[in-house]
Amino acid sequence: MTQDVPGGPAARNDDHEARPGPEARLEKAVRAAEQALIEFEIALETFRVEVENFSRLHHQKLGPVYARLDELDAQIAEARAERSGDPEDLRKAQEARAMVLPMPGVDELFHDWMDSDGMSPEATAMLNDQPVRAPKRVRPSEEARKLYRELARKAHPDLAQDDRERGRREEFITRVNAAYALGDESRLRELAEEWAAGPAPAAQQLSESEELYARLEWLARRKELLKAVAQELEESAIGSMLRLAPEDPDKLLNEIAEQLLAQVAEREAELSSLVQ
Repeated sequence: MTQDVPGGPAARNDDHEARPGPEARLEKAVRAAEQALIEFEIALETFRVEVENFSRLHHQKLGPVYARLDELDAQIAEARAERSGDPEDLRKAQEARAMVLPMPGVDELFHDWMDSDGMSPEATAMLNDQPVRAPKRVRPSEEARKLYRELARKAHPDLAQDDRERGRREEFITRVNAAYALGDESRLRELAEEWAAGPAPAAQQLSESEELYARLEWLARRKELLKAVAQELEESAIGSMLRLAPEDPDKLLNEIAEQLLAQVAEREAELSSLVQ
């Protein structure tokens, strides 16, 4: 009777049987790529929300301060022109006043319904019978961030196996993103319960090698597209500002407000000295 020795034929046969085949390794690579892409999209969406919230809150909170600064600049230029009578000072005063005057008819026509990208979020919400709400802060709470990440990992459209399932997931994630943008923890919890109670996703079946390769190619193209979107966000004016305060963007907004109010005080003092 022969005995198997370490490294002998029997051991080599066992190793061969335990080693996964090429299709199994390919499927494992696809699943790993899917998860990596989802994590990348979660990070991108959280940053996009912060960029959008910062922009909206910046406009809401600081817009009146910027308007006050423009008005003070116009009044200072007009006071200087009145004192000197110099044609160049008069030209500068006219230019400063023109910067303050609204475009005729625009405010009455749109009533803040248009932004640089088209229709404002508030207008879109109203047209879709949704409540008009502004974000409370630039960065949603840690609990909201946790709930969002968990939902995104479970319900992400990239996990769909067919077009019907993708459509269901995309509609659901759209609502998740909207709740997260507002930092609405209670709504995110409701959505988590809805997803848990909904139809279970179809069991994944072993794909053919050609389908797995196609899936990897799609994931690679998707990642390149998202990288371009991320770069555009990071290089935008608001994105660049946010990178100055990655830990606390809400604090940055308050610091900008303090700086602007200090400028207002300086302009008011300058104007007071000119009109005395």
